[in-house]
Amino acid sequence: MRTTKIEWTERTWNPVTGCTKQSAGCAHCYAETMARRLTAMGMPKYANGFQPTIHPEDLDEPRHWRTGCNIFVCSMSDLFHPDVPFEFIDQVMQTIRETPQHRYQLLTKRAERMAEYFANHPVPRNAWLGVTVECVNTKPRMDALRAIHCQSVKFLSCEPLLEDLGEMDFTDIDWVIVGGESGPIARPMNPDWVRNLRAQAEAQHTAFFFKQWGTYGADGVKRSKHANGKLLDGQIVQQMPRRR
Repeated sequence: MRTTKIEWTERTWNPVTGCTKQSAGCAHCYAETMARRLTAMGMPKYANGFQPTIHPEDLDEPRHWRTGCNIFVCSMSDLFHPDVPFEFIDQVMQTIRETPQHRYQLLTKRAERMAEYFANHPVPRNAWLGVTVECVNTKPRMDALRAIHCQSVKFLSCEPLLEDLGEMDFTDIDWVIVGGESGPIARPMNPDWVRNLRAQAEAQHTAFFFKQWGTYGADGVKRSKHANGKLLDGQIVQQMPRRR
């Protein structure tokens, strides 16, 4: 079933590709690097490089996946990028509603635009809504997420975690994903930043998922992300959220 190496999901679906940088976490965007590689390989879907591009021809892709799975929507983009018309997002939501066997994970850095869209559209029960919170000045995205009324999972992606986020309010947040940055110019992640989030998640009964250390290990040494692994204080901590 698994067709992606992203540990907190099982499949990816990209009816939109391409993006523009929004905050500090975007500095070394893996999707941009991958898109450039695919463009160089002559992949038709990436003829526009990393320019935001909608792909109506891919809207039906999940309908062919019979077995229910977790699907990360727009791993190569941001569904709520301002260049993606709400009319196209309507079509994405229609596919989501009509494939209830799946759970769709919608992750954005444009939390306010996501809230604007769902202020006038119901959230499908099988759509999980998430925002990226990688540094202190992106924490207001949580308020925009909390403002959305839904009966499904709400989550945070703190990846790459770039600094200590301080005191966190996980009210109405079901799941927190944390990970370090990968790549040749990755920024290191302090283990205490991770421990702070884990302790607060545990205290507030929010599921905590530690994905990886990335290019810098818990000891601060730069090596391959595979060598650094995903142990947090000697344990794998990869909790999944309870479905509402």
